[in-house]
Amino acid sequence: MRIATIAISALAGLVMAAPAFAVTVEARVSTEFQDKLKKDFGAREATVLTDALTQKVTRIFEERGVDAERVVLTIEDAKPSRPTMNQISSKPGLDPIRSISLGGARVTGIAYDASGKEIGTFDYKWYENNLENSLVATTWTDARTSFDRFARRFADKLG
Repeated sequence: MRIATIAISALAGLVMAAPAFAVTVEARVSTEFQDKLKKDFGAREATVLTDALTQKVTRIFEERGVDAERVVLTIEDAKPSRPTMNQISSKPGLDPIRSISLGGARVTGIAYDASGKEIGTFDYKWYENNLENSLVATTWTDARTSFDRFARRFADKLG
């Protein structure tokens, strides 16, 4: 019983000592990319991409203790690594498993502090350039790689 009490006290001290970095991340797609989504990839893919980007930036910024209150992100462009559901249904020759392509994304971001002052901007793009490098697991594998690299480099710039 005594050991449990000591352990709980020590844990409570660690929790209270840890800084609380709560960043609000808002992700959206540019107007041009929204048109591309509607015409080719499918409008539902906007949610898939913005959710993936939001989760990645939130996790990386919190892990690295980036002192930003709010981050506004815009997906300017993205290319899938595999055909989207909309592409598969509109182009019967595409295979959801065997069809692969060079994907990636371009993202811009603006970070703000608690007072609403802009503390940094970042523009990043990365697209795979060789199919031999592609270890494609999902429709947006290369775009997610781009999101990861964006989040890490933006955090480094702000930190």
